[in-house]
Amino acid sequence: MRILKNLAAVFVIMIIALIIIPLPPFFLDFMFIMSISISLIILLTTMFIGGPLEFSIFPSLLLITTLLRLALNISSTRLILSNGGQAGQVIQTFGTFVLGGNAIVGFIVFIIIVIVQFIVITKGAERIAEVAARFTLDAMPGKQMAIDADLSSGLINEQDAKDRRKNIQREAEFYGAMDGATKLVKGDAIASIIIAMVNLIAGTIIGMIQGGMDFTQVLSVYTIATVGDGLVSQIPALMISTATGMIVTRAASEGNLNEDVKKQFLSQPNVLLISGLVIMAMCFIPGAPIIQIALLGIILIILGYALLKTAEVRKQKEDRDEMSELSSKDNNEANYYRNIDNVYNLLGVEPIEMEFGYSLLPLVDEGSGGSFIDRIIIFRKQFALDMGVVVPTVRLRDNGLINPNQYLIKIKGEEVAKSEVLVDYYLALDPGDSTGPIEGIDTVEPAYEIAGKWITESEREMAEIYGYTVIDSLSVIVTHMSEVIKKHIHELVSRQDINVLLQNVTKVNPAIVEDVIPGIISIADLQKILINLLKEGIPIRDMEGILETLGERGTTIKDTDMLTEYVRQKLKRTITRKYTDGNSIQVITLDQGIENTILNSTKKSDYGTFLAIEPQAVQKIVEGVTEQIEKLKELVHQPIVLTSPVVRIYFKRLMDQFLPNLTVLSFNEIDANIQIQGIGVIHAKE
Repeated sequence: MRILKNLAAVFVIMIIALIIIPLPPFFLDFMFIMSISISLIILLTTMFIGGPLEFSIFPSLLLITTLLRLALNISSTRLILSNGGQAGQVIQTFGTFVLGGNAIVGFIVFIIIVIVQFIVITKGAERIAEVAARFTLDAMPGKQMAIDADLSSGLINEQDAKDRRKNIQREAEFYGAMDGATKLVKGDAIASIIIAMVNLIAGTIIGMIQGGMDFTQVLSVYTIATVGDGLVSQIPALMISTATGMIVTRAASEGNLNEDVKKQFLSQPNVLLISGLVIMAMCFIPGAPIIQIALLGIILIILGYALLKTAEVRKQKEDRDEMSELSSKDNNEANYYRNIDNVYNLLGVEPIEMEFGYSLLPLVDEGSGGSFIDRIIIFRKQFALDMGVVVPTVRLRDNGLINPNQYLIKIKGEEVAKSEVLVDYYLALDPGDSTGPIEGIDTVEPAYEIAGKWITESEREMAEIYGYTVIDSLSVIVTHMSEVIKKHIHELVSRQDINVLLQNVTKVNPAIVEDVIPGIISIADLQKILINLLKEGIPIRDMEGILETLGERGTTIKDTDMLTEYVRQKLKRTITRKYTDGNSIQVITLDQGIENTILNSTKKSDYGTFLAIEPQAVQKIVEGVTEQIEKLKELVHQPIVLTSPVVRIYFKRLMDQFLPNLTVLSFNEIDANIQIQGIGVIHAKE
């Protein structure tokens, strides 16, 4: 039992012993047959595996089998030279079969077999392994970076990253070992040629001097022994060399060799039909072997026709199944909607929907390896941490009526954004400091409307070298979706969401919820205030602080807009962190005249306070704001207008009609530790 556990070690020691210990012909025959059997098993194994790493011990087996053949060659040479050319039945049988009664012709055939084995099979396998090893090692840094990128973006977890790194390391080690192991096959082929020449020349000399044979008899005996010994060595070597070529060319394969041949070689029946007709046409060549040509041509035509009919039958069956499914679906659908309650179910709208053209479905479908849903989950988690609100479920649909490369984003059933991406392409964006131009398809990045180019995988590395930001097509869609959701999140906050947020606060501070809701402020008014905050991108994670402010101010103030302003002041640290860079903030201030105009134009009613300002005055203010922003756009990426607390809400509401993305803050919303730098003043145009 212990020997079986260490069978490989025992076998290697036995091989080394064969080099030293003389073997009887019977045992030598057994070892030759074992060598051929092992080589055949290795060859068939390489044909049935799906990838190189499934047979990772192959380099070690290559060494062991080469050592076995060399040991047997040495043992057989010892017997040939010391036993009058008699080295067992295997060598005798192979030598007699190949020679066929003619020593010269048989030896020439043997030499051709050795040359083919050495120059074609062995050299080819060696070159393939060498190239595969070099390219695998060169690609390692890129693969490692891809794993790190997927890990940092949340596409894979730590364990997946470890497994993928381990596989990359194993693959590199495998091809590196194969690059060295193929040198053994080359050396084995050279050694076989030398041993064959030694057997023939030395055997002839020994037979004539010591054995007393004549030249013809010596040539016959030792040629049979030489050819037989060479063949029982070269046949296993040929199979091992073929297996080497097989295993290092499995990179682009999806299954084992038999499945790939059946799937790919027989997938085009028209090719077989045309080939059969061309072969049949060769019958008209004068002197051609008509029977053989016609037989092969007929076989190809019959096979192609049979495959063509099989494909047609399969297509008809698929069509019938599809029609049957559609008919069944129509009948089931009619029966389903006989119940009027089921019709009412159609009236609801999804908070967020995305529709995709058929070319983009592989990016979305998890069954096809798409990771879009996982990316949505990661975004939902991060958005909840940043903004304090959970993004609703995103409904994904396919749409055959839109462009195959197009996708739509809908909010509550209405389209709010759409764009196109090219699958298997990358979007290259110029950050402004690129060092060279690149070729590609001009486009515009949909989320931030930045000019870019769609480039292929082969152009990606050069674009990165030139300094371009390169994004894959799935990331383009996810980024666009996330920006659309951020822009419209205030439309997606429902009463149910407010109740869930309050329940979370109740778990840690039930007193504040019971004190404020609904005694001081109703759920409806709280929803309005939170929507006001989210509309301007203010996070609402600090629900306890928001409720405390509403509890203090809500007893005397019922205007939700004014309550929103007090909440914003409570969240000054959050707002400061969001808009400041370090310990300072660059702002554009309002001219005192504009602030006075806005304050004098505010009117109060039973429904709240509103702004009643003349159109001419509005136009002058808007022109002044636009002029100042254009003047400073090279200095600041995101212009911030700073106003007094009582003016902020009215000025923001006024600007929303013309510049909806303009950030407007008040002095009370900036932390006292932050240095305010005024870089411009807005004046009303005269």
